[in-house]
Amino acid sequence: MSFVKNPISLISTFLWIGFVCAISFMEAWLKFSAPGITLPLGLGIGRLVFDALNKVEWVFALAILVSGIFVKGRRLDPINIAFAIPLVLLIIQTFWTLPALDARAELIINVHDLPSSNLHFYYVAMEVFKVISLLLFGIKHFKSN
Repeated sequence: MSFVKNPISLISTFLWIGFVCAISFMEAWLKFSAPGITLPLGLGIGRLVFDALNKVEWVFALAILVSGIFVKGRRLDPINIAFAIPLVLLIIQTFWTLPALDARAELIINVHDLPSSNLHFYYVAMEVFKVISLLLFGIKHFKSN
């Protein structure tokens, strides 16, 4: 028999995974294939969507942190380390990657001609590592009796 020690953390984890997968791995690429979507329009939509995603991710991260405070037996173990990775990646994205991508999108919208950049590749790599870590973190919530 299995049980979940921290259901709020579990639910927040898998909702977080769902949001990241839906936005970063599906919406971000598909919007540019829609009829009538120009590069400036797609970038403008992307800026709004990723700003909203970042805020939602912080809600999930805080829900996991706060719910973890109330669970007995807190200690440094693999489940906490698995959560530290996406938390650190979220901090990096919030304070470095997303502002840099936002500024780049603004320049492209206004100037239309910039050299290529690896920022998107860094962001996507962080999203992949974040989802893998969250998946491991979520799976570790299930304990056997």
